[in-house]
Amino acid sequence: MGKQLILAEKPSVARDIAKILGANENKKTYYEGKKVVVTWALGHLLTLKMPEDLNKNWQKWDLESLPMVPKYFGIKPLPRSRGQLNTIKKLAQRKDITEAVIATDAGREGELVARWIFEYVKLQKPLKRLWISSQTTKAVKEGFAHLKNGRDYDNLYQSALARSQADWLVGLNVTRALTVKYQDNLSAGRVQTPTLAMVRKQEEKIERFKPQKYYQISLLAQGQTAKMQMKNQFAFKTRQEAQDVVNQLKQGQVSKVEGKEKSQGAPLLYDLTELQQEANRRYGYSAKKTLSLVQSLYEIHKVVSYPRTDSKYLSNDIKATLKDRLRAVKNLAPEAESYLKEGAQIRQAKIFNNAKVTDHYALIPTEQTPNYAKLSGDEHKIYTLIVKRFLGIFAKAHRIKQEKTTVNFGKEKFIFSQSRVLEAGWKEEETPSAKVTPFKKGQTITPNFRIEEKLTTPPAALSEGALLAQMEKHGLGTPATRAEIIEKLIKSELMERSGNMLKVTPKGKQLLKLVNPSLVTPELTAKWEKQLEDIAHGKFSRQAFIKEITSETKLLVNEVKSSQANYQDFSLTQKKCPDCGAQLREKNTRDGKILICTNTECSYRRRAEAKVSNHRCPQCHKKMLIVTGKNGDYFKCKYDGTTEKMEKGGKKGKKKMTKREERRLMQKINQDNEPQESALAQALKAAMGK
Repeated sequence: MGKQLILAEKPSVARDIAKILGANENKKTYYEGKKVVVTWALGHLLTLKMPEDLNKNWQKWDLESLPMVPKYFGIKPLPRSRGQLNTIKKLAQRKDITEAVIATDAGREGELVARWIFEYVKLQKPLKRLWISSQTTKAVKEGFAHLKNGRDYDNLYQSALARSQADWLVGLNVTRALTVKYQDNLSAGRVQTPTLAMVRKQEEKIERFKPQKYYQISLLAQGQTAKMQMKNQFAFKTRQEAQDVVNQLKQGQVSKVEGKEKSQGAPLLYDLTELQQEANRRYGYSAKKTLSLVQSLYEIHKVVSYPRTDSKYLSNDIKATLKDRLRAVKNLAPEAESYLKEGAQIRQAKIFNNAKVTDHYALIPTEQTPNYAKLSGDEHKIYTLIVKRFLGIFAKAHRIKQEKTTVNFGKEKFIFSQSRVLEAGWKEEETPSAKVTPFKKGQTITPNFRIEEKLTTPPAALSEGALLAQMEKHGLGTPATRAEIIEKLIKSELMERSGNMLKVTPKGKQLLKLVNPSLVTPELTAKWEKQLEDIAHGKFSRQAFIKEITSETKLLVNEVKSSQANYQDFSLTQKKCPDCGAQLREKNTRDGKILICTNTECSYRRRAEAKVSNHRCPQCHKKMLIVTGKNGDYFKCKYDGTTEKMEKGGKKGKKKMTKREERRLMQKINQDNEPQESALAQALKAAMGK
């Protein structure tokens, strides 16, 4: 009997699958058992070929070679991936391997990872697909007992392939056109550019905002306060205008007293995007951090379902698992025990809707009880959010009584509102409202007015959570890619974080003026994302999609070519390169600011600001700087130029430098370990997400 070749996305997942399936023989690059061989990718092992791989005329960056439209894209191994590719190839060719199983992430990108690998190794054997929504032992066993035909996911693969080819066409062509024309690393893309524009649009609202002073009239009665009802709340521009109105209000009367009970069911379950928004609002986590945490909860701890989901609903077959999931979380949430005693009664039936579950259902806890000692503090917070939202399925509705009292002073109206919690339900117990004396219809109200000076407030800058909400609303990216898009914009120095808010850099502002307006607005990109979804569901073809993308790419490139816009590089400094005399450019890195030469033929780079150490110069006894050289960090005195080697940990070297070593060191001081790549090469890497 033959064996299955199982391809997981990561070594850790392969190890877990191997353990569950009894593949206990560890062969360094794969696991083997009686019936299965389990190996792994390392995320993507392959990528689309670069322009210079396809056409020698595309090796040189110039406007004449644009747009670049390959007849055939082709794939190539990523650096340092050949070893694992060779392993997979040898395994695929073994005579005892009779079929292969794709066990990568059950999503668009996971499909692409596996299909490219099996295409590259020329797999000639039947293909099956493991499609699961959790990594628990039970889920994995059930998934392997009900493997799908791999060809059932051909449309998903076509969608993933279309996405990668579209990003190649738009990203590389527009980025190369901008970079060559304006001689700076200007990265543009199919999704990232309209995302950047959303942040800038909010900034422009803030910049246009002019604060206005206005006055507000309030009525105080029986311990409560009510604002005067006005069509235009900013109508009173001066205190005197408000006072003139107050002077006319002599005596009031309660014209209406009404009470209304309201019931509010628990919110829908989390999809990834809403979870990222909530974690950003509560804890200031970036979208990338939240994704990383929930991925760890899914993959390592196996306590939540598949994270990269876009659904907030559950399929009906999940009902049978609810009691086990409640048992798994009762140590964290005591209310789970009471829900179990009630028979796991479902109070939010709307959550179950097969039609609204796409590839995966909503984010919920699995049947596996967590080992809380192994969860980090951040993982615990994210897990708690998911559990609390899940428990809403079983919780009673939140019930309140809203009491509204209308008081008339002639034609003017004041409305007092108060809410009283009747039953907390799924919401955490709120602070009880202060007791007030109720109003009675027909009651006379003595004038007791307050005039307050107010100032209109500007719109708030976009937080990462708010940006995620806008991206979702306009169909930009997917739950799996939105965090990556935000990080790419920051890495490209087009956007930056300011606390929990996002800001467009001067470079980003200029980029938005240099690219075609159709790439700035979300409509075109949202249309493309919808078409990618249609491809995944067999409603549209990849060939038709790429044909449309190619036409748009040509228009976008020609727009850049013919543009008369000016560009100012704000990163340029007035400092000159000591090697070639060209201007130096300032660049932000994780280690601080560095200065790099604008001459693409020159490799000069150094720290913009050297760090001051506590180590003192042996000559003048003043604190020395830490500078970066080709062979690592060194001490250097900024007063007399004395240099000293550094041991690991930043300690002074014991061996005195020779004159020859000192001369060579002085030549290397302030240079990094590797030569600086040209701005063009950097742009290319940025466009491909490397």
